[in-house]
Amino acid sequence: MCGIAGIYNRHHQPVSESVLKRMVTTLHHRGPDDKGYYVQDFFGFGQARLSIIDIAGGQQPIFNEDNSLAVVFNGEIFNYIELRQLLVQKGHQFRTQSDTEVLVHLYETYGLDFLDHLNGQFAIALWDSNNRQLVLARDRLGIRPLYYTTTPEGAFLFASEMKSLFEHPDLSAEIDPYGLQQVFTFWVNVPPRTVFKNISEVLPGECLVVSQQTVRKKLYWQLRFPEQNDEGCQNLQTCVSGLKEKLYDAVTLRLRADVPVAAYLSGGIDSSVIASLVKKHHNNQLMTFSIDFKEANYSEGRFQNIMADYLKTDHRSIAIENEAIGQVFSDVIRYAEKPMIRTAPAPLYILSGLVRDNGIKVVLTGEGADEILGGYNLFKEDKVRRFWAKNPDSKFRSHLLSRIYPYLNTDQVSQSFWQLFFKRGLTDVENPYYSHLIRWHSTSDVQKYFNPDYQELWKHSDCLYDELSTYLGHDYLRWHRLSRAQYLEIKLFMQGYLLSSQGDRMMMAHSVEGRFPFLDHHVVEYANTIPPKYKLNGLKEKFILKEAYRDDLPADIVDRPKQPYRAPIGQSFHPDDSSQAVTLMQRPAIEAFGYFNADKTEKLYGKATANPNKQLSARDDMAMSAIASLQCLHHHFIK
Repeated sequence: MCGIAGIYNRHHQPVSESVLKRMVTTLHHRGPDDKGYYVQDFFGFGQARLSIIDIAGGQQPIFNEDNSLAVVFNGEIFNYIELRQLLVQKGHQFRTQSDTEVLVHLYETYGLDFLDHLNGQFAIALWDSNNRQLVLARDRLGIRPLYYTTTPEGAFLFASEMKSLFEHPDLSAEIDPYGLQQVFTFWVNVPPRTVFKNISEVLPGECLVVSQQTVRKKLYWQLRFPEQNDEGCQNLQTCVSGLKEKLYDAVTLRLRADVPVAAYLSGGIDSSVIASLVKKHHNNQLMTFSIDFKEANYSEGRFQNIMADYLKTDHRSIAIENEAIGQVFSDVIRYAEKPMIRTAPAPLYILSGLVRDNGIKVVLTGEGADEILGGYNLFKEDKVRRFWAKNPDSKFRSHLLSRIYPYLNTDQVSQSFWQLFFKRGLTDVENPYYSHLIRWHSTSDVQKYFNPDYQELWKHSDCLYDELSTYLGHDYLRWHRLSRAQYLEIKLFMQGYLLSSQGDRMMMAHSVEGRFPFLDHHVVEYANTIPPKYKLNGLKEKFILKEAYRDDLPADIVDRPKQPYRAPIGQSFHPDDSSQAVTLMQRPAIEAFGYFNADKTEKLYGKATANPNKQLSARDDMAMSAIASLQCLHHHFIK
């Protein structure tokens, strides 16, 4: 795992090595073990390396036989051993044992189609000096980040993180108000837009070819599901066997490393399946790591301990206090490079520090299972609301929501409120975003805290849903309703938040590489063919995964209700705390930065801190995180 950055002066000015080195040095946290550079007149790139495969010989950039091709990349090519054998048979000569070297030889052999042969998680930059063209590519699911821009002087820049781009003297950070609108509606930016003006994100599964005159873009992989009435004729046992085979292969490949590989245990079935596959088939000395919370409402410690005891792993856990979240939140935003409506990345940032302190560079996790196998409450909610929409006046149908959210029936007042909440847009079932509109409407409530100029700008803008429609395409409208909801969740939340703010950025902040077997593209492609009834069976989420591993895990893990991973928000920003996040939420900073209405913000902060033991509403919590995170983002990048 690494950080990469580069400069292509297409107007033929020599590349400044000192600027390039500053860009790469900014990524030191992604690769503290080594640094390498290549500069050829008007082109240069470099890499900060986290050494995992071929520690001694895998320094980048790496070249082909005649040095006409050079590559730096961030990530892992898990099937590099098989690819190397294929390329040797075709006459290629290798200088190293690293997975990086297969990239230049694959490109020599297959051209841009070389990407179709890769099983991995990556951001690749390949310089073809003969054709004076730069090839940039990102893995299929968007596990590893890659950004680019063009300076006013015409230089094309790229980097693993946007902070690296801002080291270039011709570029400065400026907040994009439309990027903010996206985050405070969808939770994420819609690629290629980011929260910074003129900074673009390479799409998952996208390849860019940058020449002196043009930037050509190509999607080499796209997420697909069967047509709505083509659910296949596979029986459950066939699907179980196929899923287990694909997942076993994915875990096996992701254990390839010249350093120890550990695993996370969250207490849920996803990480438990991954850890059990490693322990049972590959590594009897497995080290596992967990987050726990001292606040009982958020704790999953009991289930983590059940699984660690069951597997007999070398287990390490860290208990998070509310104050710790506030203390690290500003650093979290600096690494995440975007505002957010949740503090959940902060405990994961702390956890990756624990991992690194124990000498571990690589961890396997269960991310992706909820998205590809129908695990979220959102999917169940969509199913119930569509059923309710067929008879909107039915009290029985609306009461099914209490099976998803048991707390809805605590009293008559809250029950009436929640029925009104979930009834919003109930019969608009043909809306392409039906499954997510309730969430997006709730999130957009954050926008009322902004100054009137922002609200007026957003009110008259059409780009929010226009850009979303362009990004998503229209094929998904032909799919089953569950597949459509999964598609939205994978393309937006998973790529833009789960794997980014909560994944890559929090791990790499402490130089830890995450690997995700459920996101092996062969697993994803197979899961997409599984009939929806085996994913969401009635209101039983991830039904097929539970059936597949019921005999391999404790019943307490398999049959426990899903508990979404959350972290305290309002309680984390106490007025007596001296953290930077708390300081930046005070009135002087709010007025100085100019995003928010100071009176509304002050009132919300007072409400949150008047009684630290009282839980805020979900909307107030989102607003607290939004305000704190945007203030921190401005402090780190704009101020």
